[in-house]
Amino acid sequence: MLLAACQSPVNPSFAPRPAPPTVIPTAISVSGGRDPQALSDTFFAALQKSDYSAAEADFDATMQSKLGPEALKQVWEGLVTQVGTYQKPLGTRTQAQAPYYAVITTLQFERAALDMRVVVDTNTGLITGLFFTPNQNPASVQATAEAAYSPPAYADHSRFTEREVAVGSAPWALSGTLSLPTGDGPFPVVVLVHGSGPSDRDETIGLNKPFRDLAWGLATAGVAVLRYEKRTRAYAAQMANLITGFTVKEETTDDAHAAIALLRQLRDIDPKRIYVLGHSLGGMLIPRIGQADPDLAGLIIMAGPTRPLQTLVVEQTAYLLSLHGAQTDQDRTTLEQTRTAAAAIDALTPSDATAGAANLFGAPPSYWLDLRAYNPVEVAATLRQRILILQGGRDYQVTLDDLKGWQDALTARANVEVTLFPDLNHLFATGQGKSTPDEYNQPGHVAAPVIARISAWIQAPRRLS
Repeated sequence: MLLAACQSPVNPSFAPRPAPPTVIPTAISVSGGRDPQALSDTFFAALQKSDYSAAEADFDATMQSKLGPEALKQVWEGLVTQVGTYQKPLGTRTQAQAPYYAVITTLQFERAALDMRVVVDTNTGLITGLFFTPNQNPASVQATAEAAYSPPAYADHSRFTEREVAVGSAPWALSGTLSLPTGDGPFPVVVLVHGSGPSDRDETIGLNKPFRDLAWGLATAGVAVLRYEKRTRAYAAQMANLITGFTVKEETTDDAHAAIALLRQLRDIDPKRIYVLGHSLGGMLIPRIGQADPDLAGLIIMAGPTRPLQTLVVEQTAYLLSLHGAQTDQDRTTLEQTRTAAAAIDALTPSDATAGAANLFGAPPSYWLDLRAYNPVEVAATLRQRILILQGGRDYQVTLDDLKGWQDALTARANVEVTLFPDLNHLFATGQGKSTPDEYNQPGHVAAPVIARISAWIQAPRRLS
């Protein structure tokens, strides 16, 4: 899922959501005896006062060169435009991975809670990284989402069981959950591939858990489901250290293939009926995953973009700003800055991937160059696997323009099917009127017809192209 997020251009990890707090020593040695918490507090106090020169005073040289006062002003004002004014802190936690020490403060704004992650280099005692990312998985927010969650009506726990599994291996082993129908296997199975941003195995977004809905609904219907933590969540600090070469391979596709490999070893799973389902960015990458593994039984694309992500970011920004009513000068500035960053992505050259060029929309040049060389529709047109494409008609993040891209290229093939659900949003939950980010903060479920469509398609006779 594409999420509006502001980050320093210094840290290359794409919209990383911090992992759960790690156990750290009661005392940590920082150069000059400087307290990372105090550095974070001082920085944010200056930011709130719009004193951007004071805010960058404790940045290291690289941060100052990439995120000087004017750039920091643009980040902060653009963030406030997106999520409203700052209200209060919700809590602080820390992580340590030598030589870095991160202070993560959850901040409540009018329309969203964000994590501010301030990374301190213990060798210099200076701030070397800064993130503002959507707050999804800290314990407090996770507990709120868990408390608000109730099983969808179509989930029948007497018809399936769940067990913990490990996807992949060191250094990137990921915790996962396999939902298995009751009775004798082997069963068909679906691997769930996340959208953008660091996600948990349920793809928790606000008070919604679409991957848990899919797992429980499909397992009730006789289809096993594997879901797992996303690498950029489970290993946020390690991923942040990937200075060059970071692409969707490290973010997403490697772990999808590891999940498939695991399933082929399990007695309860039919190795000839392994399907992969991708949502949002995951949907965009499904053709690449299918191309690398032609033995997959089928591919499911849910709200998968067919246009460049930078195009969608500009479109989403314009849409969100339009929800406020008449456009302000700050709105116009924010939109122009977004367009400028998108144009910079379009202008990247291969040399930018190794020349230390600034991150754009929170991701390094290597990330954008890799995606720019990938056309999901063209790749999908070369595949022989069955493909099911699903789209919500109220989705403002991946729109009917993207659906048209799939339809124009693929619907003439007998083994490609497309279903549009007019009243569903990006999370495939039912709603009315214009979809907004606030909708994600209302408890909802993947609509029952979506579960029925996927399960019926999986259990239908297979056809070749």
